[in-house]
Amino acid sequence: MLRLGRREFDVHEPVIMAIVNRTPDSFYDQGATFRDEPALARVEQAVAEGAAIVDIGGVKAGPGEEVTAEEEARRTVGFVAEVRRRFPDVVISVDTWRHDVGEAVCEAGADVLNDAWGGVDPRLAEVAARYGAGLVCTHAGGAEPRTRPHRVTYDDVMADILRVTVGLAERAVELGVPRESVLIDPGHDFGKNTRHSLEATRRLGEMVDTGWPVLVSLSNKDFVGETLDKPVKERVIGTLATTAVSAWLGAQVYRVHEVAETRQVLDMVATIAGHRDPAVARRGLA
Repeated sequence: MLRLGRREFDVHEPVIMAIVNRTPDSFYDQGATFRDEPALARVEQAVAEGAAIVDIGGVKAGPGEEVTAEEEARRTVGFVAEVRRRFPDVVISVDTWRHDVGEAVCEAGADVLNDAWGGVDPRLAEVAARYGAGLVCTHAGGAEPRTRPHRVTYDDVMADILRVTVGLAERAVELGVPRESVLIDPGHDFGKNTRHSLEATRRLGEMVDTGWPVLVSLSNKDFVGETLDKPVKERVIGTLATTAVSAWLGAQVYRVHEVAETRQVLDMVATIAGHRDPAVARRGLA
């Protein structure tokens, strides 16, 4: 059982986490949801299309203009409070690696801290424990926040992913984060080249076998683009194919831009796997 905020999810229940960027320079939407009203409209649409979680981020992952902790908090804290007011049942996640930002957003009503940079600030897990918030434990290959990988190598990429993410998850529980609220994430593209991300996908079942719920953040990433030689805006089909494979291998939470399309893919895979009934059944019955 996965428990996040007010919501509980069965082990075979796929969960969509919709991306809401509060940045002017996102690689995908170039600031479309930087202002409050477009961002709130994005949350409303995502929830209507089937997202149970919204993941709010105030700093883009890649290199760019410096964003201080104060500026990151300015972009996220008030928005978290407003989302909490308007959507009391949605699970609110905040994508941050900084403990002081984590504390501020938890005070404002966040349910999950999405640590995409692999525990670079160890105090973030302490904040999650203090507030009873969920925590995403990600493999980033030891990379510093907002840096791109350069000639990174692993003897065994999945062995390293398991070592880091399970270690972070176990530490979080020892600190007091509820075990049922901790997830592990292989960190596609973070501290990895395309072949590493493809191998991590192919071997995702090894993460699932640890017993920790697995979150994947696949949406329109560079490993999809390089695999198919497609620019950012033409990576949806590749993303959905990777989503289907990940769902079949047992990942549970999907951080995405395209909510409605992802919902259909996950429902189809869950039904083929026998975890969900068809929405209707007419063929051959009349």
